[in-house]
Amino acid sequence: MKNLKIVSIVACLTWVLSLVFFTSCSNDDSTDVYTGAPVIESVMPSGYNLDGSIKPLEPTKLVDPKNYYVIHGKGFLNTTKVYFNDYDTYFKSTFVTDTDIIILVDENTPYANASNKLKVVTKSGTAEFDLMVAPPVPTFSGFNYINCAEGDEVVIKGKYFLDPIVTLAKTDTQPAVPVQVVSSTLEQIVVKIPANANHRYLAVANISGTAVSKEAIGTALYDDKLYGMQWGGPWAGKGVNFDFAGDSYQGEKSWQWEFGPWDGGNWGFNVDMAPYKAFRIAVKGAKNGQVNFNLNGGPNYVIPVTTTWVYMEIPLDKLGNPSSLTMITFQESNNDGGNTVLFDDLGFVLK
Repeated sequence: MKNLKIVSIVACLTWVLSLVFFTSCSNDDSTDVYTGAPVIESVMPSGYNLDGSIKPLEPTKLVDPKNYYVIHGKGFLNTTKVYFNDYDTYFKSTFVTDTDIIILVDENTPYANASNKLKVVTKSGTAEFDLMVAPPVPTFSGFNYINCAEGDEVVIKGKYFLDPIVTLAKTDTQPAVPVQVVSSTLEQIVVKIPANANHRYLAVANISGTAVSKEAIGTALYDDKLYGMQWGGPWAGKGVNFDFAGDSYQGEKSWQWEFGPWDGGNWGFNVDMAPYKAFRIAVKGAKNGQVNFNLNGGPNYVIPVTTTWVYMEIPLDKLGNPSSLTMITFQESNNDGGNTVLFDDLGFVLK
C-alpha cells in the first residue's frame, strides 16, 4: 500500500507541475484573468508510461482511452462540460485552471464514425479542437478456415478492427507479407490468402497496435470440419456430430460428442509431427467433468471440462513426443453418468 500511495503522490505532483508550467507558458501574457470564450491551444499526455517513466508533455492529435491528458489553452475556469467525440467525459474541478484541464479519456469513448473533435464548454462559450480517439489494440479471436490455401477468402473475427491492416506475421526468418482485405467491420475482416502462407500466422493492426492469431495457417485437425481422418469412431453411446452449429470456440461449428459413462472412441490419422511442439484444443461441457486424452495410445492426459470454453495447448512431451500422429483417443472419465462435450480448434502449435 505504501508504494501505491507514493506513486499517487508523485502522479499528483506531476499534474500540479504541469499546470504550473503551462500556466506560466500560456500565450496569455496579461495579468488580467481571461473572461472570453475558451480557446484550446494543444492537448498533451500526462502521467506515466508502463515502464514508469513520465510521459513527455508534447502536443498530440491522437489520444488513448484510459489515459490522462492536459488540455491547454485559456478560459477554462468555468468549464461545465468536456466532450471527446461528443462523449460527455467526467472531469474533476480541482484539476482545472484558467489555462489547463487534466482529464482522463473514458474507455467508452467512441472511436469509429465519430466527429474527431474535442469540445470544451464553459459559461462563456464553447471551444472545439481537431482530435482523434485511438481504438484499443485489436483482439484476435480466430479465423476460419484455418486450413486455407492461396486465393481462399477467410473470415477473421475479433474486435477494434478500425481501418485494419492484415499481414502474414513477421517471423525471425521471414518478413511480414501484405494480405488483401476484401471487406471489414469493427469485429470481422474478410481477407484473401496470398501464396506461400502455410504455417504462417495472421496479424491484424490498427493505429494502436497489432494482434496475432493463436493458430498458424494449415495447422488444424478440426476447424468446422475434421481433416485427414482415415478411420475410427466411438466405442458406444449416441455418437458424434462434427457439424454441431449450436456453439463454437472458433468458426461456426464444433465437434459434439454425447458421452455415456466412460464412453470414448479412437480416430486414425497420418500426420508428421516434426514441425510441432504442442497439441491445441478447446473444450466445453454441458456440466463440469473430465476427458482422458492421448495420442497413439501413449501417456494419458486428463482434460478438465467446464461449462465455458477453455483453450489449452498440451506440450508434446506430455503426450509421449510422437514423431507422427496415427491415432487420437478420447474417453469420458468423470464417473458421474456421462457428459455432452464440445471440441473445437483441434490442431497443432508450431515450434
